[in-house]
Amino acid sequence: MKKIPIYFFNEESTFKLKQLKHKRNWIKNTIESENYSLKSINFIFCSDVYLLNINQQYLNHDTYTDIITFDNSEIKNQIESDIFISIDRVRENAKSYKVNLPTELHRIMIHGTLHLLGYKDKSPKEKELMTVKENEYLAKLYPPVS
Repeated sequence: MKKIPIYFFNEESTFKLKQLKHKRNWIKNTIESENYSLKSINFIFCSDVYLLNINQQYLNHDTYTDIITFDNSEIKNQIESDIFISIDRVRENAKSYKVNLPTELHRIMIHGTLHLLGYKDKSPKEKELMTVKENEYLAKLYPPVS
């Protein structure tokens, strides 16, 4: 069986994601259900400072953020990306939203993936659809127990 080309790295973070095979399948199934194919995705878990530097250098934004998604795709409907996630921001967001760290992290991971699939979140209508899609795919990661 071919290995799913979704990789996990750390930069200035010791965070360890659990159940890697399960997460890879979830992301891959999300991509395929939206009629895209997967070339590769690198999830890079990092510190606030590391992601702030990327935000300043590549996007000219001088603010902390929880995620930056770089779409490196060269073929239409084929996903190739680097997704940087600040574990510091995700921890803070989890506290603010009163959810556990894995739940918030998974929401951020699928949020970045959805951007690669063409979903936007600039307008209220786009944000609403993005949230609906996040919830739809989070439900597939955490299916209801019968």
